[in-house]
Amino acid sequence: MATLVGAEPPVTAVRRRGRLALLGGGLAVLLLVGSAVHLTQGTANLGALDVLRLLSGGATGDTTAVVVESRLPRLLAALVVGAALGVAGAVLQSVSRNPLASPDTLAVNAGAHLAVVAVAAFGVSLPLLGAAGIAFAGGLAAAAFVLALAGTGGTGIVRLVLAGTAIALALMSVTQVLLLLYAQETRGLFAWGEGSLEQNGLGGIRTLGPVAAAALALLLGLARRLDLIHVGDDHARTLGVHIGRTRAAAIGLAVLLAATAVTLAGPIGFVGLAAPAVARLLAPVVPGLHRHAVLLPCAAALGAALLLGADVLLRAVAGPQRALAVPTGVVTTILGALFLVVLARTARSTSAAAEPPAAGARGGVSATRYRVTLGVLVLGVAGVAVGAVLLGDAKLLLGDVVNGVTGRAGPIVTGVLDTRVPRVAAALLAGAALALGGALTQAVARNPLAEPGMIGVVGGAGLGAVTVLTAVSGVGFWTLTGSAGLGAALAMAVVFAVAARGGFTGERLVLIGFGVHAAAQALVTLLITLSDPWNETKALTWLGGSTYGRSFPHLVPMALALLLVVPVLVRTRRELDLLALDDETPRVLGVPVARTRLLLLACAVLLTGAAVAGIGVLTFVGLVAPHAARAIVGSRHARLLPTAALLGAIGVCVADTAGRTVIAPGQLPAGLMTAIIGAPYFGWLLYRHRANAARGR
Repeated sequence: MATLVGAEPPVTAVRRRGRLALLGGGLAVLLLVGSAVHLTQGTANLGALDVLRLLSGGATGDTTAVVVESRLPRLLAALVVGAALGVAGAVLQSVSRNPLASPDTLAVNAGAHLAVVAVAAFGVSLPLLGAAGIAFAGGLAAAAFVLALAGTGGTGIVRLVLAGTAIALALMSVTQVLLLLYAQETRGLFAWGEGSLEQNGLGGIRTLGPVAAAALALLLGLARRLDLIHVGDDHARTLGVHIGRTRAAAIGLAVLLAATAVTLAGPIGFVGLAAPAVARLLAPVVPGLHRHAVLLPCAAALGAALLLGADVLLRAVAGPQRALAVPTGVVTTILGALFLVVLARTARSTSAAAEPPAAGARGGVSATRYRVTLGVLVLGVAGVAVGAVLLGDAKLLLGDVVNGVTGRAGPIVTGVLDTRVPRVAAALLAGAALALGGALTQAVARNPLAEPGMIGVVGGAGLGAVTVLTAVSGVGFWTLTGSAGLGAALAMAVVFAVAARGGFTGERLVLIGFGVHAAAQALVTLLITLSDPWNETKALTWLGGSTYGRSFPHLVPMALALLLVVPVLVRTRRELDLLALDDETPRVLGVPVARTRLLLLACAVLLTGAAVAGIGVLTFVGLVAPHAARAIVGSRHARLLPTAALLGAIGVCVADTAGRTVIAPGQLPAGLMTAIIGAPYFGWLLYRHRANAARGR
């Protein structure tokens, strides 16, 4: 496991206490200065002198009202939420023995967010403590699921990130469905969903502040046991620690802290990852900081300082008025994503995470069986396509389709076919493109859990497209396509360049890509919140992945991308097999590894960018389809790629048809349906992957 804790130098107890006191004093001064600056920021014309008069008792009633009812609640929310997330992240990292564990990467924030939105969507009105309880239940369920899939042994750093990210994507997709279907009931929750410190008086702090304080006190009572568990289960067990009970209590209290933070301010990203990581980076300089009795208060202070600093920075750069519309979580996510990229470059690789995609796959099938499988899948594509044309808000019969083809259909049937057939074709092409892009990404990254969405490509494409959607009125399709392609290419270039500089490994590629993806998502949220409500709905629908309004000219980018890439893949299929193993084997056999990897990643970017431009953001397709293909026909890419493309086409077409049918005449975006459908399969996949790794050990 990559570790951020160095060996403790042999210093005296006096020097140890002195350094701890120096660190504590520095953090206290930082928080005091930050709080003072924070109180002077706001839309009202109140400066430092007015705040000083308030502290000395000489302020007017208006000044007192502004500070006490507006600025002080926001300040206290930043301190409480930051401290809660910092402690939660430190505990989760210790319990899982994974330096990348946090409320974000364990999907705690996503689970709590979904629970709160679901309550609002269905019109249930709860007091603040009730909402916190609902958030706690959602966050705890998500964390338990992710830890069950990824494990807590510290041997799968990337597996934990991918498991948490994938589960979070599925939960966020359900949340987006609720936001779209219940727009009136959930009005204002989109920006809150990225983390907003705006408070309505001191009521929330008075109610939930004691809850956070009690959770922290209980965790401090578990500090000694957490020290032993962090060293190792066997060592802790020999000293009488009940591992399961202690771990469950610690996780429950950490989730309670995260749920408290979500209830107060929404899901604020990366504070729970960065604060404890910074504390552990300081451990070699400040002996004793690795002990949880010291680590937890330090992580709390660092988390509060990070969130407070992000809010001060936001209001200083954006101005007080515009800062009201921008969630503070956008700033923390961008800063945290940069921190994750740096962390990924310096962390050592773990062999358990860098398992080739072929690992655990069947050796292959006979040529006859492969041809039969391919024929069945082709028939499946045809059957799904026909069913997709027939189903929807207006049901058609096969006779209607025949009449439409022969030109004998009435105007109603003709109109339905004219709108539905291009949508079906778009879903088929997008599914094939995303599946091929995912297969290429898994081979190049040598990680069976990687896909274009997890290395920043989809996030970059989405950012490029949303930038144009929100900035240009009446943007044309080709402009949107070019922007999505440019965003995907830039994201890939950044990820590849940064990963290569630190010594290219598939694990580093995935972690850096995750950071870029998170930053792109935060910037998308920023653009949407600063745009008008019409653009917000339009961008949300597009980000959900929708074939709505597609016509045959919209299919050209995807068709061209497939026509350009497929011949390249036919020629490089053997190189793909070699790259999926390791770097040495293809190099010994004369394959230019760096150039081939760059070419294949460029193909993945082209396919993904074209698909995102065509129908928006889709998740899980590039992950699930290659895995299913590998399980059916083996790991040879000459067979895997066609099989994955057909499976991807079937999957997206089924998801799009379900989205058009289940709530007809209303519609759900195809991307949300792929996430909801793909999440259970991905969960089973992760569980099997972990079981195979355990048997291998």
